[in-house]
Amino acid sequence: MSGVEFLDTNVLVYAYDPGDARKQKIAQGLVRRAVAGEIVASGQVLGEFAATLLHKLKPPANPADLTVLLDALGPINLVPLDGDVILRAVKAREQFGLHFYDGMIVASAERGGCTKIWSEDFNPGQEYFGVRVENPFAS
Repeated sequence: MSGVEFLDTNVLVYAYDPGDARKQKIAQGLVRRAVAGEIVASGQVLGEFAATLLHKLKPPANPADLTVLLDALGPINLVPLDGDVILRAVKAREQFGLHFYDGMIVASAERGGCTKIWSEDFNPGQEYFGVRVENPFAS
């Protein structure tokens, strides 16, 4: 999977939150690429996405609508989570000071052979275990 890109949760959320039209358009383009198999994610990302839409979005998503949405995202290739990814997330905490769940994103991207993480939640341009972060919304 060399050269693959990884999609962070916040990008998925922006794709379905109409609160910022510019970010939504950019995020939707990345999600289309992910559904087409060009960008990967992880089960953690989809879980955080569902939780955000159900509990943080105002108004919250209807569970039936979210189920349809998650089905539409089904073609996205997911990097498998296992004990080694969890250990690597702990290493990310030790080495970079990342919150454990951010470390899971980094570890999953590394496991997937990714060279890039699309996210606005990390420091743009920073590399973690050889995976570079880019903010798709930076102008």
